Amino acid sequence: MFYWLMKRVFAGPWLKLFFRPWTRGLENVPAEGGAILASNHLAVIDSFVLPLVLDREIVFIGKSEYFTGTGIKGRLQAGFFRGVGTIPVDRSGGKASEAALNTGLKRLREGGLFGIYPEGTRSPDGRLYRGKTGVARLALESGCPVVPVAMINTEVAQPLGKVIPRPVRIGIVFGEPLDFSRYQGMQEDRFILRSVTDEIMYSLMRLSGQEYVDVYAATQKARLAGGQKADAGAPTSGQAPGGRPIPDVQVPVPPSEEPGTSVD
Repeated sequence: MFYWLMKRVFAGPWLKLFFRPWTRGLENVPAEGGAILASNHLAVIDSFVLPLVLDREIVFIGKSEYFTGTGIKGRLQAGFFRGVGTIPVDRSGGKASEAALNTGLKRLREGGLFGIYPEGTRSPDGRLYRGKTGVARLALESGCPVVPVAMINTEVAQPLGKVIPRPVRIGIVFGEPLDFSRYQGMQEDRFILRSVTDEIMYSLMRLSGQEYVDVYAATQKARLAGGQKADAGAPTSGQAPGGRPIPDVQVPVPPSEEPGTSVD
């Protein structure tokens, strides 16, 4: 809470001037009680911009290595991740997923907001990738609603590989909360977990206007690192999560740029 308040008081105004964030659907975030904010992931700054527009504190999980660095750089990095509400979790070894899940469950049972990136890592090319089922397990075990969140233009402000972002206007679109109480007690069924995850990813696709790729982002990154073409072995046309029809949507724009509106 301390770091969140410091960020709101000191860093918040400067970041708002730098990114000029616009939002849509902010009323979909519950005013109280536990909720999962499931977001697409385009840039490191996603974890800083999203908390900036919320009136409630939100926490994420992050690799414990982010908090154990030495020297000035290590201290600055640890301070940054604490400032954006990141909880360190040891994600090495076979119990990594369980540790992350338990951290999220604890936060939700305390009535807080928990942020998660279902893709598991940043998109390598701005497209939306297959979601991992941890978000579904978290939703079913906690009984909390899932609010889909689409980050817009953060990959333009901070392209992959760039440390210092550019002053590009950023958008955050919040979808209506998704209720999965109909699957209560079925968190051990892998088909249910996949179905729930695909429903969340489909909502993100509709909100963000991103093209969907039905492979994991980490797999795609490995392919690219190995010198393969972006679409090698992964056809992308005519797809949507869970075999649903592709929604007819566009990438959202600031309200002042929508057709039929005047620019301030």
